[in-house]
Amino acid sequence: MHRRHFIGVCAAVAGLSLAGAALAQTAEAKAKVDSAKAAGAVGEQADGLLGLVTGDADAATKQAVAEINNGRLQVYREAATRNGVSVEAAGAATFETVIKGKLKPGEFYKPAGSGWVRK
Repeated sequence: MHRRHFIGVCAAVAGLSLAGAALAQTAEAKAKVDSAKAAGAVGEQADGLLGLVTGDADAATKQAVAEINNGRLQVYREAATRNGVSVEAAGAATFETVIKGKLKPGEFYKPAGSGWVRK
């Protein structure tokens, strides 16, 4: 991705993700995912989506992850359309500029091309 597009996507997604993603998730899903992140069962991925760290989460956690990921994908599609980039590029830009900086100590994240890492 060209630097100009990356910067445009970062700006667009940062604004959209804070407002749009918050509206696309229920308080219950957010609380469930926050709890699962603190327990090390769920982490943030380089594509801007949540992932299951251990792969064996309960049904409620899996449902909450799916709900939040669906909301994030909607935001990434909007940003991608506005900036002429792929949805994947919008998600990756969000991970690098918004999500990565909000990771708390002890939470897991998965860099591109790598395994899970604990912050």
